[in-house]
Amino acid sequence: MLMLLLCASAPVRGRLPAWFAIAPLPALAAAVGAGQGETLTLGHSRFALRFALDTPGALLLGTAALLWLFAGIYAARYVRGREDADGFVVCWFMTLTGSVGVFLVADLIGFYLMLAVLSVGASGLVLQGDGPEARYAGALYLGVALLAEAFVLGGLVLLAQATPGGSLLIRDAAAALPGSPWRDATLLLLLVGLGMKAGMVPLHFWMPHAYRAAPVPAAAVMSGAVVKASVIALVRFLPFTSHAAWPQFGIPFAALGMFGAFYGVAIGITQLEPKVVLAYSSVSQMGFLMAVIGMGLAAGDPATVVAAAYYAAHHLLVKGTLFLAVGVVALTGAGSLRLVQVPTAVIALGLGGLPLTGGALAKYAAKDLLSGDLASWLAAASSAATTLLMLHFVRCLGAMATTHYNARAPGPFRGAWLAMVVASLAVPWVLYLRIPVGWLPQALAPAALWSALWPVLVGAVLALGWSRWGKTVPSVPVGDIGGLLRGMQRGGARAARIAVCTDAFVRGWSVSCLTLLLAALLFGGLLAMAV
Repeated sequence: MLMLLLCASAPVRGRLPAWFAIAPLPALAAAVGAGQGETLTLGHSRFALRFALDTPGALLLGTAALLWLFAGIYAARYVRGREDADGFVVCWFMTLTGSVGVFLVADLIGFYLMLAVLSVGASGLVLQGDGPEARYAGALYLGVALLAEAFVLGGLVLLAQATPGGSLLIRDAAAALPGSPWRDATLLLLLVGLGMKAGMVPLHFWMPHAYRAAPVPAAAVMSGAVVKASVIALVRFLPFTSHAAWPQFGIPFAALGMFGAFYGVAIGITQLEPKVVLAYSSVSQMGFLMAVIGMGLAAGDPATVVAAAYYAAHHLLVKGTLFLAVGVVALTGAGSLRLVQVPTAVIALGLGGLPLTGGALAKYAAKDLLSGDLASWLAAASSAATTLLMLHFVRCLGAMATTHYNARAPGPFRGAWLAMVVASLAVPWVLYLRIPVGWLPQALAPAALWSALWPVLVGAVLALGWSRWGKTVPSVPVGDIGGLLRGMQRGGARAARIAVCTDAFVRGWSVSCLTLLLAALLFGGLLAMAV
């Protein structure tokens, strides 16, 4: 936030890209070393902002800080020599401030403030792309974000009304939610608003446009860290306790999320641009994560909180790594392509649950929440579908390599990507050993390894078949059902032009005088009748 304030000075702003990688270090230090349960208060009385750290917050804050650190190295090299770098710098620090803030904030007002800062900054990052597509994507992102935040704001107001003693702390509001007279309305508003922020179908269409238009480092942090604001909000605002099971909300939410998990794959495999494929992969993965949260809400299972946060932390690392890989491959020739493609393929298959990767641990952590016969089979099918989509992504990624055989991406690009590869492989194991999410010997048992492996094998077979016969399937336009907005946009533009012309005509001097004269005569006639 201090660096964001320093952006007001033009000479200082020009030097701030060198600090992109330093800005997230305090957040990383807090996630690793700060005591949980303690509250930091800034301000006084009811205008104070309160910050605290719990297990899900530490998980997401630490992994997000790692992504912001290495993506910052990439971004600093990306903006070097750009004449229009000022906007990127301001939006980068604004988005970083909101991203760190939502994981730390402990009160309702602070959460909404940080969410707003995050949305405005992220829409600005999308606008840093090139051409009219970036302007459309930025406007679409901001419009959906504001609509989602309107639902969230309504839910927060009802939460505050139901919290005893006038407390605005999130933990007090969540504890008071089961007994709230507006419980169902509050829950519905929060699920709708935060589901939209997570990119749930059918209001997911902003995601492919935004990730496609945004510069590579911006797309990396948006797909990894920014979208996780909805996850931390859901696990903090909803009371996952055995006496507060809500299947009437959890089951439909889980069903919609699982539908999105398959829908994202179905549309993603028709795309050829790697960034768009990754965007639909995020639609799929966030849908699966929402299904996990929905099932936990339906069962009132307290284990949902840590399991969902761990799954989200793994997805954060992997998706950031894959977007950075897109930027590296675009500047890499065939001579060095395999050095990038092979690690990227391993990381990508981790999303499908490839054994001995963080993805396998994440899916095993969520296994008990999807323990029913139908839910477990849908989870396995989702893993196979994700494997199919990720292998399709790797194939599309290889096709975008530069034509210069010996070309290599700049050192900061390759270094940032390679560091994220290491983090994606190592950090999930470290976290699994340190947090109460599962027992490692059980996750490494032969039965667990086989249950993770066979969906990946099925997905690989499907990918082989798709590479041969999928070329006959037409490509779905980017944004799929969001294309309907284009027609509405044209109609709205025509209506706006008519309104502007009408307003200009009415504001004319002669028309205004005549209108006032008629109003005066009408008013005088009414008075006469009254007398």
